Amino acid sequence: MLPLHVFEPRYRQMVADCLQGERWMVVAMLRPGWENDYEGRPPIHRVAGAGEIVHAEALGDGRFNILLDGRFRVRIEEEDPPGDRPYRVARARRLADVEAGAGAPAFADRLRGLRAAHGKLLTALGQGHADLVTRLTVAGAGPGTVIDRIVSAVVPDAAARQRALETLELDARLDLAVQALAELLSMVVGAQDDGEEDAEDG
Repeated sequence: MLPLHVFEPRYRQMVADCLQGERWMVVAMLRPGWENDYEGRPPIHRVAGAGEIVHAEALGDGRFNILLDGRFRVRIEEEDPPGDRPYRVARARRLADVEAGAGAPAFADRLRGLRAAHGKLLTALGQGHADLVTRLTVAGAGPGTVIDRIVSAVVPDAAARQRALETLELDARLDLAVQALAELLSMVVGAQDDGEEDAEDG
């Protein structure tokens, strides 16, 4: 779930058009150098997330608060030339997870390890209550969904999230998630230990 506050005129128009249609839109990450052409058509990563607007609040001045439910990955294959619409329109192909190796016992063990690391991280951040953990890794969700929810919720580095988005192989995506969470957990716990030492010294 991605909450968005939409305030730029071109994106306000895009959301209004989406709401009048099938309520679907794609969110793509800008590539380095986007600052030089932000108002135009800056370079983007071709693998992006597609989702449905499941809630929209229209504000009095034309802005929107929306909630986008990410459903699947797409590869942007061709953009329409600039036309009457102020936002970009593209043709995209849906991408499926590659599950080779995902049924192996070792994969299941690593996925449990990811869930455990996620719980430890939330606890270290003071957010480790059961409701939040369950909401992110709800029973019945496939392994790809679990990995994606955890990465999107707790990994702050946009480049790391994009790498996970572009990794279709679940085995490799799990490795990326495990590494990212291990680094985060080490940083958080290390910072807390430093704070405790400072308090003792004081």
